[in-house]
Amino acid sequence: MSSGKILVYDDAGNYLLKLTGDVRVTLCGTLNRHMDMIFGSRMVNQVVIDMMEAECLDSTTLGILAKLGFHCRREYGVDAKIFCHNPSILRMLEVMGFDEIFDIFDQDIGKSVATIALEPITSEDAEIRRQVLEAHKTLIELCPENNAQFYDLINALESSS
Repeated sequence: MSSGKILVYDDAGNYLLKLTGDVRVTLCGTLNRHMDMIFGSRMVNQVVIDMMEAECLDSTTLGILAKLGFHCRREYGVDAKIFCHNPSILRMLEVMGFDEIFDIFDQDIGKSVATIALEPITSEDAEIRRQVLEAHKTLIELCPENNAQFYDLINALESSS
């Protein structure tokens, strides 16, 4: 598996996040920082998440993306779009309930734009724990059936805070 990268494109309220390779908790600080920039925007017309080159996403990454989906719908009235053809990622998105807040397409995204790679940032352990906890609570908000899967992790993270 290739190491993960997050590439972005932003233009006048249109945002593209391209996830490639194996995207894990180590990139979550980077993803959160970019999402804070999107959340600070007054105008969001469209948010597209391109997973066409993603090989694997961990649950923390999924929780952060769910946070993005919720925010886009609540604050901007926009349903973010996911493009992915990887059957195991598509299955995970389905099981986690992503179809409730995202438009998911099992096809190529179409036109190509010039993206830039986000520089990975290093977070302190306490910040990583906070991000992991928030991400998993968001997955439970998205689909309460996820509680059984993440109950022990959430309890462990809350007790170590």
